[in-house]
Amino acid sequence: MASSAIDRELLMTGQLPQLQRYYADLHIHIGQTEKGAAVKISASRNLTFANIAREASERKGIHLTGIIDCHAPHVQEDIRRYLEDGSMTEIEGGGIAYKNTVILLGSEIEIREGTRPEAHVLAFFPNLASITDFSGWMSRRMKNVNLSSQRLYAPPRELQAEIYGRGGIMIPAHIFTPHKGIYGSSAMRMAELLDLDRISAVELGLSADSEMAGYISELDCYSFLTNSDAHSLGKIGREYNELLLATPSFAELRLALERKHGRKVVGNYGLNPRLGKYHRSFCTGCGTILDEEEIAADRCPACGHPKLVRGVFDRILNIADRAESCLPDHRPPYIYQVPLEFIPGLGKVKLNLLLERFGTEMNILHEANEEAIAAVVGPELGRSIVMAREGRLQLIAGGGGTYGRIDRSGGFAQN
Repeated sequence: MASSAIDRELLMTGQLPQLQRYYADLHIHIGQTEKGAAVKISASRNLTFANIAREASERKGIHLTGIIDCHAPHVQEDIRRYLEDGSMTEIEGGGIAYKNTVILLGSEIEIREGTRPEAHVLAFFPNLASITDFSGWMSRRMKNVNLSSQRLYAPPRELQAEIYGRGGIMIPAHIFTPHKGIYGSSAMRMAELLDLDRISAVELGLSADSEMAGYISELDCYSFLTNSDAHSLGKIGREYNELLLATPSFAELRLALERKHGRKVVGNYGLNPRLGKYHRSFCTGCGTILDEEEIAADRCPACGHPKLVRGVFDRILNIADRAESCLPDHRPPYIYQVPLEFIPGLGKVKLNLLLERFGTEMNILHEANEEAIAAVVGPELGRSIVMAREGRLQLIAGGGGTYGRIDRSGGFAQN
């Protein structure tokens, strides 16, 4: 329901529609089309539009799914075929419905301002017609519009005007990562590249959380999102959001990000930043992950290489404009949660047993109690799963493009 329609309903009835909680993962890549044309080169080939819809709805239990390679004309051909055969339907409010999931049509775009390093942003549109029109505009400013995350040869602020002029929204992606994050590699402030009034939210990325972002005052007014950036079906939902909406749709998401009419983000579920690939600083020469005091050195203490890449938290402290993190009142809790695939001993067979019993991964993570889980996979795994979703497993930090991991020898962390 669009904002103007809600305003009319409020005037007539004095009541908001009934709001419910929904799970959303808004950054999922397409590996290839149904005909085998490549889209995201580094993504799994079974990441097709239809497979993502099935995985999100039937296995993960994600209600609102953002597929961010829908700008590709070859992908749009697949979408039209699903709409024509009736397996999917465009809905009022924006989005495409498949069973219990609504898919938002998006694009990840590489921007650059002058000689600065590149950064990635996400754009979402209410329907196939609007993103198709946007693709026509991009195709004249991009070398290959059929591929994912391609460089746009136009000023970032012009891109924003084109997105919002078509009723879309823009979200800077994985903002702190040293690989194409706007703070991580391109600028100390978003205002150096972008019109701050044409940003609908920011995506933190796998190596950051709300408290870390609280060192930068420029971010106070924006809603935070935590998304998977999935390059395979199994990674869908490794980070996700809990939204308060009337129903899953583009219009409702927009209201939630603006925190209007009761809609809002009520929870960010993400990896402990120590599990992220870029949490710690590292040497590009030998791959050594550096201690915090070592990043101040000119050369790697292990191999002498001069190229040291600052990890996410070190970068945040370097560009911070506050001595301490400060979170505005509207900021929802950031809940550390280890994805099921990270848990030692929980292989495909046992995970499938849990899915047969509880239906979806969201049900396992949010609804099933320890006793019920243990009845399916045993008490040790049952306890590990509960501790994982409470963020209490011991972790070994990631860095240098390698994910952190659970420390099998360390047992459980103490909160």
